[in-house]
Amino acid sequence: MKKEQINDLFKKFEDARYIYEGVECWSARELQNILGYAKWENFVRVIDKAKKACESSGVEVSNHFPDVRKMVALGSGSEREITDIALTRYACYLVAQNGDPSKSEISFAQTYFAVQTRKQEIIEQRLLDVARVAAREKLSKSEKKLSGIIYERGVDDKGFAIIRSKGDTALFGGFSTGDMKHKLKVPGSKPLADFLPTLTIKAKDFATELTSHNVVEKDLKGESSISKEHVDNNLAVRKMLRERGVKPEALAPAEDIGKLKRKLESEDKKILKEVRKISKKKK
Repeated sequence: MKKEQINDLFKKFEDARYIYEGVECWSARELQNILGYAKWENFVRVIDKAKKACESSGVEVSNHFPDVRKMVALGSGSEREITDIALTRYACYLVAQNGDPSKSEISFAQTYFAVQTRKQEIIEQRLLDVARVAAREKLSKSEKKLSGIIYERGVDDKGFAIIRSKGDTALFGGFSTGDMKHKLKVPGSKPLADFLPTLTIKAKDFATELTSHNVVEKDLKGESSISKEHVDNNLAVRKMLRERGVKPEALAPAEDIGKLKRKLESEDKKILKEVRKISKKKK
C-alpha cells in the first residue's frame, strides 16, 4: 500500500468519527464506503459476523452495535430516513477482522482499529493503576491518622500493630496478616496492603476511617476497647462485601505498589519529555 493511500485512508477514518450518546463511533453507512463495499447488504453480512464475534467474547452486542436512523439527501432535494448502525471503536475492529482480507482498505482498518483499541486499553489500565496508587496512599493517611488518635489514648506503636493485625484477621475471614502475606506471596519486608487489589485497599481504608471516627465519638481508651472497635468495623465491612459475593481473602494479588508507582513515574517523565519536544517545535 502506497504512502498516499495510507494517508488518505487515515484521514477518512479520522474524519468519519462522531460522538453518539457520549461514545466515539463510526457510521456503518460511511464505513461501508470507506472500506470499499458497494452494496449495503454485503456489508451488513460482515457486521453480522462481527456481532457474533462480539457475543462470543462475552461482550454486550447492543453496547457496541446500536441501531440508529439517519436522514439522507435525495437528488430531488428532499430527504429520506434510512437505517444505520453506530459502531464503537471495538465494533469497527471486529468488522475489520471479519471483512474481506483481499481489500487493501480492510487490511488498513484492521491495523488502524487494532492500534487505536490498544491505545484505549492502555489508557484505561493507566487510570486503574493511578486509582490503585491513590487508594493505597489514602489508606496510609488513614492509618497514620488512627495511629495519632489512639496514641493520645494510651496505645503505643506495638499496640497499634496488634490492633491493625486483628482488623486484618476479621476482614480476611480468620486469615491473619501473616497468613495473607504467605497466601499472596508477599515478601516479608513488604506491607500486605502493597499487594492488595484496589477493592480490598478501599475496604481496609473504610474500616480504618470508621474506627478513627468511633474512637473519638465513643471516647474509647486503651488497646482492648479500641481493638474490639476495629475488629467490629472490619467484620461489618466484610459482611457487606460477602453480601455482594466478594471474599477479600480470595481475591488475586495485585502488582507491587512500589513497582507500579515507579512505572507511572517513568511514564510521566516520558510524557513530559514528549510535551517539551512538541513545545520546542512550535517555537
